[in-house]
Amino acid sequence: MNFGLFLMPSHPPERNRYDAAQWDLDVIQWADQLGFSEVWIGEHFSSPWEPVPSPDLIIAQALQRTERIKLAPGAHLLPYHHPIELAHRLAYLDHLAQGRLMLGVGAGGLLGDGTLFDVDIPAGENRKMMNEAFDIMLKLWTEQEPFKFEGQYWNVNTHIGGNLLKFHMYPYQKPHMPIGITGLSPSSPTLKLCGERGYIPMSLGFKNEYIASHWDSVVEGAARTGRTPNREEWRITREVFVARTDEEALEWSLGGMMGRQHKEYWLPTFKELGALDILKQDSSVTDDEVTPEYMARTSWLVGSPDTVARKLQALYDTVGGFGTLLVTTYDYLDAPEQWKQSMQLLMEEVLPRIQK
Repeated sequence: MNFGLFLMPSHPPERNRYDAAQWDLDVIQWADQLGFSEVWIGEHFSSPWEPVPSPDLIIAQALQRTERIKLAPGAHLLPYHHPIELAHRLAYLDHLAQGRLMLGVGAGGLLGDGTLFDVDIPAGENRKMMNEAFDIMLKLWTEQEPFKFEGQYWNVNTHIGGNLLKFHMYPYQKPHMPIGITGLSPSSPTLKLCGERGYIPMSLGFKNEYIASHWDSVVEGAARTGRTPNREEWRITREVFVARTDEEALEWSLGGMMGRQHKEYWLPTFKELGALDILKQDSSVTDDEVTPEYMARTSWLVGSPDTVARKLQALYDTVGGFGTLLVTTYDYLDAPEQWKQSMQLLMEEVLPRIQK
């Protein structure tokens, strides 16, 4: 099993942008030094708790501070970018990364982002735009001959003409950087697309049995194109906090930024979306019972190395195996040694206890 990181990136609204970015870069550098395999960095435009509108800028800086770890936007929200411009930026960044760049793409689910860009998320316009933009980007990266594309949202013409000017920005990796797509809902249509196209499946989820169903979606999609998906490619994202004792881990997670973020942002967001059921382990749980304490007890991988290894083993066995655990990262700039120790214990004391 590999360990990676998922950075929303989450920061408290009062954190200034520079300090927040330095924390993200420090964590990525620690991950590289400790042997984590990869980092996925999110993108949003309307959330003060996720104040990073351009993960590629973080990646460009992180490349200078790391040696081995792979880096990825996780994800670029395609409805909010012109696909020609984004395809150029990513292809160029791929050359700068020299094989260490991956790519996550998404439709964007925050209603505030949709409102800001005048995209009708409730009507599903964001998914239509994502699919069209993605098709354009792939075509730009793989077509060697000039082409025209006339879509519902964007038009492309690479028949530029002349001897000096032409489309020329192809990725460093061929035919393009590895691509991952995230799924959250049951029978996730995005994970079916993942299987169908042979991309990296990434699961967000809070109940082991629920996440296990995600692999069925990958397999179903893969069958459409005669592919055989590999569980080693499957990424699962979870909240993780490891300390020397269970009591210490609970104190530092619930009493630290992980607990505050859930109380002030994550859980209220799910409630606003009418999606708290996704967080519940059984239907008898009321909405008011879904608290940070409930999450710590039921789905977080929090505790001593022995406890976290036991919980992680249960996740691995229930879903039937997966390749990489992505640790959701929080802003512990006010207590950095707590978070750094958690990362170190996960790699050095939890990982050796896992039986595949």
